[in-house]
Amino acid sequence: MSEETLARAEALIGRYPERRSALLPLLYLVQAADGYVRPVGRYLVSVCRTLPCQLRGSRELSEALCKRLDVPLGGTDATGMVTVEEVECLAACDGAPVVQVNTENYERLSEEQALELVERLLHDEVPPPTLAGDGAVTEPSTAALHWRLSGLGEPPADLAERAATGAGSGGDGDRIGSAPAGGAGDDRTGGERL
Repeated sequence: MSEETLARAEALIGRYPERRSALLPLLYLVQAADGYVRPVGRYLVSVCRTLPCQLRGSRELSEALCKRLDVPLGGTDATGMVTVEEVECLAACDGAPVVQVNTENYERLSEEQALELVERLLHDEVPPPTLAGDGAVTEPSTAALHWRLSGLGEPPADLAERAATGAGSGGDGDRIGSAPAGGAGDDRTGGERL
């Protein structure tokens, strides 16, 4: 943990009559600053498994990603780059199925697009997050959300970028998928965002 994060942690602890009362805000702070509390690959790929995402194919996405990486759920590929997990609600049901990389959402992905995302991560390229499109109600960055939930107010401008890319290069900035998931009539694409 950085000295800056430790200082913020002490400030949070000082807000409570008992140190242990600051546990939840401290966990949010660590997630906002460092990504995750447990050891994972450079990129943690979280696939939402709640009903809206399952109805839109999240189970198949998880299976395809695990098969490609030759790991079980919760496992990290042999290179140490990518860990795949299933999680409960990512709070972006309008973008189902939702896949999150570290703290950034990729919404309405087809299986092909999810596999393309993982291939890019394996090459240390992080495409920009995708949202469901106009009218999306999703918080653009869960790193920023965790920061707010920790009680530290508005997050630093570069927080989402640092959390999403880790030390990665960020790739060439191209969005994943060059064509809609299922052609012109497929409503899973969310419009121009892919």
